[in-house]
Amino acid sequence: MKKITGKSSRKINKCNITDKHRHVNPDNDEKRISKVLSVLENTYPEATTALHFENPFQLLIATILAAQCTDKRVNQVTERLFKKYKSPEDFARADLYELQEDIKECGLFRNKSKNIIEASRELVGKYGGEVPADFEKLIKLPGVGRKTANVILANAFGIPAFAVDTHVFRLARRLGFSDKEDVLGVERDLMEKVPRELWIKAHHWLIYHGRRVCRAINPKCTECPLKDFCPSVKVS
Repeated sequence: MKKITGKSSRKINKCNITDKHRHVNPDNDEKRISKVLSVLENTYPEATTALHFENPFQLLIATILAAQCTDKRVNQVTERLFKKYKSPEDFARADLYELQEDIKECGLFRNKSKNIIEASRELVGKYGGEVPADFEKLIKLPGVGRKTANVILANAFGIPAFAVDTHVFRLARRLGFSDKEDVLGVERDLMEKVPRELWIKAHHWLIYHGRRVCRAINPKCTECPLKDFCPSVKVS
């Protein structure tokens, strides 16, 4: 990751994070952050992406479909979808309205189908049907923002990147990795404070912990393995 630019530096305002959750200000305590990462690694050693894919292009399609949709639902749809459309060329030639019906269960199907077809046409026309392993090229594809580009780089190519979704955003602030209120600011702080070799894994650790324990509403602080290191802990 060279220069941080991209489509999305918007604020995420729906993470239920308020000052009452934060008993102390976030700091740059390297020992505490190192301990947090160590506990997360031991707690979620199996953490990885929940999306099913066999190649970078399938991950691109799955990640586009995953916007405001559960990974479980996306996997159900792509299991059928990738049997019908087997390549970027197939998606590039797809009928828009037919594709809308194919992905309707994922929500936002009109925009998603349009972006999938247009992105596929660009891949075929500019990159020989291959997904580029380059951040700046990825974010120029229709339907691809910072998060999607970073997900593809990390999970399809093994290139260190830190994708920030709502779970990562919420936990980064609650755990004191960042006090920024926008996605780009949180991403920068995470890249600064988390060792580069852990970016990919830490992204998945935070998502797992956010889904299972540190939920947006009613986080399970009393049973959280991080309660001794969390500046936002609510334990009576």
